[in-house]
Amino acid sequence: MRKPTDLHGLHVSLMSGFLLALLVAPSSARAETHATADRPNIVYILADDLGYGDVHRLNPDSKIATPNLDRLAEQGMTFTDAHSGSSVCTPTRYGILTGRYAWRSRLKKGVLGGYSPPLIEPGRLTVASLLQQKGYQTACVGKWHLGFDWGTSRALRFGDDIDAKEKMAAVDYKLPITHGPTSVGFDTYYGISASLDMPPYLYIHDDRTVGLPTTEKTYIRKGPAHADFEAVGVLPTLTAKAVELIDGWGKQEKSKSRPFFLYFPLTAPHTPIVPDDSFRGRSKVGTYGDFVMQVDATVGRVLDALERNAMTGSTLVIFTSDNGCSPSADFPALAKAGHHPSGPLRGHKADIFEGGHRIPFLARWPGKVQAGSTCDDTICLTDLLATCAAIVGSTVLADAGEDSVNILPDLLGTAQEPVREATVHHSIDGSFAVRQGPWKLALCPDSGGWSDPRPGRPEAKRLPPVQLFNLERDLGELRNLQAEHPEVVERLTKLLERYVVEGRSTPGPARENAGSVRISRDANR
Repeated sequence: MRKPTDLHGLHVSLMSGFLLALLVAPSSARAETHATADRPNIVYILADDLGYGDVHRLNPDSKIATPNLDRLAEQGMTFTDAHSGSSVCTPTRYGILTGRYAWRSRLKKGVLGGYSPPLIEPGRLTVASLLQQKGYQTACVGKWHLGFDWGTSRALRFGDDIDAKEKMAAVDYKLPITHGPTSVGFDTYYGISASLDMPPYLYIHDDRTVGLPTTEKTYIRKGPAHADFEAVGVLPTLTAKAVELIDGWGKQEKSKSRPFFLYFPLTAPHTPIVPDDSFRGRSKVGTYGDFVMQVDATVGRVLDALERNAMTGSTLVIFTSDNGCSPSADFPALAKAGHHPSGPLRGHKADIFEGGHRIPFLARWPGKVQAGSTCDDTICLTDLLATCAAIVGSTVLADAGEDSVNILPDLLGTAQEPVREATVHHSIDGSFAVRQGPWKLALCPDSGGWSDPRPGRPEAKRLPPVQLFNLERDLGELRNLQAEHPEVVERLTKLLERYVVEGRSTPGPARENAGSVRISRDANR
């Protein structure tokens, strides 16, 4: 279809054994192979709450300098119509790794906390386990936010509905943490349990905490913390660990070692917005802009590490964001400086509007992805699983990746038609929208999130129950066409109903959702 066209520190040292454990991970059950131009290393960098309008290639009016993202765009492909699976973080992360919309899981709205039990179901195929089976070394460095089973000092019904204080009091940090990243395909993990404003405030290495919490700290929320943990040091620490992993893999590259998959979910520019001193004041648009610049510098360090180790040509690098920018960035202050994190889009994080889930997506794969190109096909972050399977010549089984579509034809510039039949969007309060071609149908009268009109407010109750937008003519979603095109409303509603009933949006046998799924609501909810 649309072919690409030309567009011109805290804990900075690694724990003893962290890298070694990965380098000597047993591989007896995996194919021995090495990275090549056709079977690349894969680096997936996921920013946290970075807006569509924060990237120059997507928003030429951006007032924040992002030279490394610009470099990535110039050397690769920019997607203009990429979407996260949700307008908030946990469900998006579930979708990235499993290829399944999170509203099919037990999580029907909202996000997990730092002490929540795992969301990824036992035995479910993930991107990491797929690549691990194909001989890849796999590592996750960063924000997990998909739940763990924490060891507890007493019997406790440990569900999402347990009071957070009760959870915190029951955890025994000396015990192993189970059902985390190393249980779903990652050889090793280093990072934090959830968002940077969610306790516990400490690092986790594989299935153990790095030290014990001996104090309490408050980063928006109050909770147990390691004495040395400081929010400002987290992004530098995670960056150093990711770079050291790449350097370690680079040493192996000389002996043609196995290729690697690095999933690198950042903690920034999510709240608390804490750029370190070397970035404070550099953006000239406030601390949010400074933090975005620090994110850009992190990307630069990863790209430099790949180049230093002569792995640029054999590595697919993807950079994206889990959802739109949060209003905590202080939109009014940024607007005074001439910067708009959502660019031309309506809304922001948490919303069903485009600003909630249309996100930056840059991909570089030298010799495969055309440098300086752009693609306007609609894609979703759930598509990583099917795409990785295609890259390594694998087949996704019928019981996995129910909403994952192979976007390799888009990356290679060979697609002759849209790769996706349609894309489902989901907001923080569980509101649905479905997109097909230029049409977007939102099955709610309001934002479904935090921007106006907010759910339950008087102004929302006076609005039609659904919203229909033609995004080709109205990217800002200003004109509701539901009354003029009832046939489109009916067609898209039936399509979404089919996706729900069949338990999947891709071809294959019907699958079960976890619990009932209600796609529409009224203004009074």
